[in-house]
Amino acid sequence: MPLEVVVVPCLSDNFAYILRCEENGGTACVDVPDAVPILAALDARGWDLDQVLITHHHPDHIQGAADLVAATGARVTGAAADAHRLPPLDEAVGPGDLVRVGRAKGVARDAAGHTRGHIAFHFPAERILFSADSLMAAGCGRLFEGTPAEMWATLSAFAAYPADTQIYSGHDYLAANLRFAAHADPENPAIPERVARVAAIKAAGGWPMPWTMEDERATNPFLRADLPGLRATTGLPKAPAVEVFAALRAMKDKF
Repeated sequence: MPLEVVVVPCLSDNFAYILRCEENGGTACVDVPDAVPILAALDARGWDLDQVLITHHHPDHIQGAADLVAATGARVTGAAADAHRLPPLDEAVGPGDLVRVGRAKGVARDAAGHTRGHIAFHFPAERILFSADSLMAAGCGRLFEGTPAEMWATLSAFAAYPADTQIYSGHDYLAANLRFAAHADPENPAIPERVARVAAIKAAGGWPMPWTMEDERATNPFLRADLPGLRATTGLPKAPAVEVFAALRAMKDKF
């Protein structure tokens, strides 16, 4: 079922996403950093919002929800495990539960690591993943509540998705993430190539989102923690991949 996705920049570096079923016009928004630009994007297209999909509880992902719901009457869907710190939910979901946008079928996926209770929204038929602050373009979110093992499990599960899966993450951290990727994986020729593509997109006035899983596998150091180059960077040539990942995340926190 085709889904149109509109990227909505919010606040200083957040993204919200409006997705619309092209068959019956069902429309949802993933996360609400700020209701104003989302309402403007809906108004510009003459669309009515049916549903808000919340990935996690951080204020920069939910603080506009009350205003957006008041303006549109949209229903709110979020993680049952995180319901106590989310906006009031009309539908509480857990990993594996079905989420519909019009006739398009999505699935709530466990995305623990950045926070506990973080979920992502995956539309397998459309090859689309809204990963918020778990898998990010060329990076991953800080481990505010979760463990390295939880985030590594999340990233490993996502990395198994088809190469043409489109990744929509929660922030525009791509330039900083690619700088770290170049530092951590200096012999990887795919990283400067991706830097050049980002520059071209921004020079043309576009937003560098989405990227594909193929791009992430090629350049994201946090998906490549089991490879020799990243093992060399961390000085852990024989450690389990999760330990290499943990060392990389600690390096990024100080980079």
